[in-house]
Amino acid sequence: MENETQQHQKHHHRASKTPRFVYHCHIFLFILFTFFSITQAFDYADALSKSLLYFEAQRSGRLPYNQRVNWRHHSGLTDGLEQGVDLVGGYYDAGDHVKFGLPMAFTVTMLSWSAIEFREQIVEAGEFGHVMEAIKWGTDYFIKAHTSPNVLWAEVGDGDTDHYCWQRPEDMTTSRQAFKIDEKNPGSDLAGETAAAMAAASIVFRKTNPHYSQLLLHHAHQLFEFGDKYIGKYDGSVGVVKSYYASVSGYMDELLWGAMWLYKATDKQEYFEYIISKAHTFGGIGWSISEFSWDVKYAGLQVLASKV
Repeated sequence: MENETQQHQKHHHRASKTPRFVYHCHIFLFILFTFFSITQAFDYADALSKSLLYFEAQRSGRLPYNQRVNWRHHSGLTDGLEQGVDLVGGYYDAGDHVKFGLPMAFTVTMLSWSAIEFREQIVEAGEFGHVMEAIKWGTDYFIKAHTSPNVLWAEVGDGDTDHYCWQRPEDMTTSRQAFKIDEKNPGSDLAGETAAAMAAASIVFRKTNPHYSQLLLHHAHQLFEFGDKYIGKYDGSVGVVKSYYASVSGYMDELLWGAMWLYKATDKQEYFEYIISKAHTFGGIGWSISEFSWDVKYAGLQVLASKV
């Protein structure tokens, strides 16, 4: 009886060891499978490609022959007509049909910064041409919107009526009224950010399209001077933006940001001296910043300044 018990215990012990071994093998294989699945799932080149398609889907104006988002068509072809200016082009905002200048300019600045910092990786992914197209679609519009040295068209469309109507941009019937900043209606934040976008983009196009790069720099210089000379928040001049893209941080961060990008693009000491002389009074230099967005530029400014 005792022998039978011992044999039973040995058999039970051997039987219990086998499932435990198999169990650990299963865990190991599961971990390996999960690891390889995760590494394969994170296809950043594909993510980059899809994010650039988003910008093509947001295009306003007469679309080019190589438009890849083929369910979109020409739209907003009369933008600016009522005001006697050509404001066709640019990007619609986040799913609606309004063209808001401040977030659009920040988007182009960030696209350009990405192209400058990660050019090699973007080229390797085969997307650099699409990045340049996305940037130029924005800067071509800014050139149109900057109709004279001290005039910049800030918005096309009305957010209130637009958000009450669910339409395709090709069929929109909502208001296409345009709003501008000028000497009597200043917008230093909008002018500063658009100057930053033009200056950053000029670096991207410097080698491949030097004439266009110089044109962008010309507009960037004028816009920065305009914003610095005629001081004021753009949402004080264009009241309709307050419900959507109010300039909560003010204009000082955009002026510093614009000066920094002009310094990077031109290497002119006057822009660096502007940053140094204004840094204390304009703020955002001597303390930690927890936000970087279309409204608050101090964090990006700190990163660029740390590399000078």
